[in-house]
Amino acid sequence: MLYISKRMVKGKESKPHIGIYGRRNNGKSSLINMLAGQNVAIVSDFAGTTTDPVKKSFEITGFGPVILIDTAGIDDIGELGAKRVEKTLESINHIDLAILLLVDNSWGEHEDMLIAEFAKTEIPFIFVHGKSDIVPITKEFRAELREKCSKSQVIETSINNPNCVEELVLAIQHAIPESSYKTPTLLGDLISYGDIVLLIIPIDVEAPAGRLILPQVQAIRDILDNDAVAIVLKEREVDAFLRRTAIKPALVVTDSQIFVKADASIPKDIPLTSFSILLARFKGDFESYIKGTPMISDLKDGDRVLLLESCSHHTSCDDIGRVKIPRWISNFTGKRLEFDVVAGLDKLPHDIKEYALVIQCGGCMITRKQIFNRLRQAIEAGVPVTNYGMAIAYVQGIYQRAVAPFSSADSGKHSYL
Repeated sequence: MLYISKRMVKGKESKPHIGIYGRRNNGKSSLINMLAGQNVAIVSDFAGTTTDPVKKSFEITGFGPVILIDTAGIDDIGELGAKRVEKTLESINHIDLAILLLVDNSWGEHEDMLIAEFAKTEIPFIFVHGKSDIVPITKEFRAELREKCSKSQVIETSINNPNCVEELVLAIQHAIPESSYKTPTLLGDLISYGDIVLLIIPIDVEAPAGRLILPQVQAIRDILDNDAVAIVLKEREVDAFLRRTAIKPALVVTDSQIFVKADASIPKDIPLTSFSILLARFKGDFESYIKGTPMISDLKDGDRVLLLESCSHHTSCDDIGRVKIPRWISNFTGKRLEFDVVAGLDKLPHDIKEYALVIQCGGCMITRKQIFNRLRQAIEAGVPVTNYGMAIAYVQGIYQRAVAPFSSADSGKHSYL
């Protein structure tokens, strides 16, 4: 059985995601417009103008590009309102920083619920007291907020005081995790100055016309940033290239779907891995992937496997997540398995505890925080997790070789072999 989510959402950009939360008519949309310096969100005196979470992509002057998420009021009412609140709470799983907007020195059960959700997903947050030109924040309320969370800053805002934006931007810079906007190296700790890195990139029906996919572009840029040399070939050119040039690459990175061909072509003394596994270490919970991948061998008849594809894309007749991985795992295990595929950041079709294994894609179009929050429920439930490339390498018998390049780079942190 193959389940494909009907609501195919666009891939989320890997910029810092900042969620704006609070009650209806507290001025969340006005705050977004103030930060953006333009009217990007609809503002109305009517409570409940914002319904579903709405994402705004722009650059905050003095900070950089971000995705701001304008959410529905946490105090929305009625059957439809309850669904809006549910969507608002779901958005917390996809952010790097929260801004909790308060007015009139008011605090209640809705705010208690929000900061409990922030704590559950380890999301840092800032208190903003809005409309302070109408009702200023009191010393007593400010002290109460600091008591509730000593790590959070308290900022006052007012549409009539544009200078407060600078203070809020400084607070964002201070509160947001550095990992959300600092780009770590993809493979810089695997290579040295002047090293040659061979990238094997198939050009097939799944390759986008006229361009490379994001992980391939990221790898090329990262190689150049680390003062190394990138050589890019199609799989059918590898054997002739190595034979004619006698070049011995310091590292070879291949598309996971041609692991077997690459394994046969690349001498065993040359490190070999895949773009997907590079991304698994770069963005995912690599330690959990290492523990979870061998659990493929323990799958039994009737087990359900979940594939998480974090962006939408053109689906071919031999799609990697919907067709190839289910086929390869079924052939490897010899078991009758059920596979669900969920695209984007949609809800799961079944309770996470019903799955025997979760397989996450590389996640090139979402943030590290989003991947960790996506996998959190599986890990907490004791469900093994792995990654597309690692699962492919495992069922094709080259798993140990595929993760070996990371054992020395991460020595002292994990033991992979």
